Amino acid sequence: MQEFKKKLSEAIVSVIEDFFQVTEIKAEDIYSYLEYPPDDKLGDLAFPCFRLSKLLRMAPPKIAESLKEKISDFPFWTAEAVGGYLNIKIKNEYLESKVLGNIEEQGDNYGSNNIGKGKTVVLDYSSPNICKPFHIGHLGTTVIGHSLKLIHSFLGYNCIGINYLGDWGTQFGKQIAAFKKWGDREVIERGGVDELVKLYVRYNNECEENEELKDEARAEFKKLESGDEENLELWKWFVSISLKEYQKTYKQLGIEFDSYKGESFYTDKMPAQVEKLRASGLLKIDDGASIVDLTEYGMPPCLILKKDGSTLYPTRDIAAAVYRKETYNFDKCIYVTSSAQSLHFAQWFKVVELMGYDWYDKLVHVPYGTVSIDGSKLATRTGNVILLKDLFAQSIEKVKEIMKEKNPDLVDADEVAESVGVGAIVFYYLYNNRIKDINFTLEQALSFDGNTGPYAQYTYARTCSILSKADEAGIKGCGGKISHDSEAELLKVLSRFSEAVIEAHNEYEPSVITRYIIDLCSSFNHFYRDCPIVTAEDDDIKQFRVRLTRAANGVLKTALHLICIKTPEKI
Repeated sequence: MQEFKKKLSEAIVSVIEDFFQVTEIKAEDIYSYLEYPPDDKLGDLAFPCFRLSKLLRMAPPKIAESLKEKISDFPFWTAEAVGGYLNIKIKNEYLESKVLGNIEEQGDNYGSNNIGKGKTVVLDYSSPNICKPFHIGHLGTTVIGHSLKLIHSFLGYNCIGINYLGDWGTQFGKQIAAFKKWGDREVIERGGVDELVKLYVRYNNECEENEELKDEARAEFKKLESGDEENLELWKWFVSISLKEYQKTYKQLGIEFDSYKGESFYTDKMPAQVEKLRASGLLKIDDGASIVDLTEYGMPPCLILKKDGSTLYPTRDIAAAVYRKETYNFDKCIYVTSSAQSLHFAQWFKVVELMGYDWYDKLVHVPYGTVSIDGSKLATRTGNVILLKDLFAQSIEKVKEIMKEKNPDLVDADEVAESVGVGAIVFYYLYNNRIKDINFTLEQALSFDGNTGPYAQYTYARTCSILSKADEAGIKGCGGKISHDSEAELLKVLSRFSEAVIEAHNEYEPSVITRYIIDLCSSFNHFYRDCPIVTAEDDDIKQFRVRLTRAANGVLKTALHLICIKTPEKI
């Protein structure tokens, strides 16, 4: 559709220049004004002529009539003037030759472009805290972040995915102290992160009654920071156990990272940034703590050092950003975290600017809303969490039950059930705008009807089945023309894929792709309902519909990949 809109915009500008003798308006302006009508009976695109009324000194309806007369001769569309709108209907010849032709020619690259060529994007996402479970609250940063990485990569960017592990801080003093009091190495080796969490929760609970335990934890972390061999060994062990657990979840999601450098990596890189702040006169002492005053920017002070001289999150984030710029020379550095951290990012982004780093405007915070289960919020400290591995396991088991009824003889049933079960949860999460809070309901996510992952994956499997039958029947899928409105409508939806990708990129919003997938599935299933494909009587019609199915199959597979969803060919 982008190519069509560009041609239409150029045609309208040409008429304005030749007929109205006005040269101030550009094709880019016209392009930005084009709209999709609320009712497709009105047309495929609409140009609101009131946008030109002041420039042309003419009423919108008259402009619409004049434009209609002049652009109706162009080969790819028909035009109608309705009130102050110029309504455009795309001709079937354009859909056949350009849209379907481009899909067949470009294959897996259809919908992409090179806007990111020569540019590097660093994406900081997932980043769980070591020694804590991977729960549903981590799902947002993980799947939004990875989807944004896939979208940027699809558009030609060199992408660096960083898992900025929470592997440093005072909580490790509690974890070490808890292990020394009650821990058993063999039990933890068997139980992994779950056993570490039990110790952590127990220690936290007992801290409420015993203040001395807090002092013990602080002392243990102080020893860790000072390089105590025993505590360092324990800390490294905790990290390795946690990573082993997280990798299982990442494998289910099909996610790999380019770097696992956590907070601890930047311990020796923070002093240089603190000194730069001090040398520039930005660092001030407030009640013993070192801060950067941001009052004139409408924000509270940014804490850099505590009273005891220990660092805080902003200190580490600034050091990490400097390291990443020096290492990767990024054009954008994207941070995907909860909207609750928006102030934190606004503060240290401003500090980076005040420090004189000219790349401060390349830092991007992508916030997202909270997730709950039946209205219940999650908290690791109290043990009130829904573990992602448990949710995945429950979803996979329910999918297995559904599949036994739908397709009891399915080969690789376990693998397919995992793809559908995990995909259902991811799709459910990514369907809504990322900033919205989500109340997760597994039953809704697993439905094979409606706007869900199973519905999308089942539609993809249906296209695979049709293509397999066509191959068995020797139908190559070549030639032919549009013979039914449902074919034309499907091609129009396919034509909008590149726009969806660009919008998702511009808005850092994977839900644009997710909703496009639902539109595509709905359009394909209408086509499937209305149009016999392999069994069509006319050979040319049969050939064309197989071509169209192949096109839908390819675009749907690409779109699902961009939101981290796997595509089993049979369900």
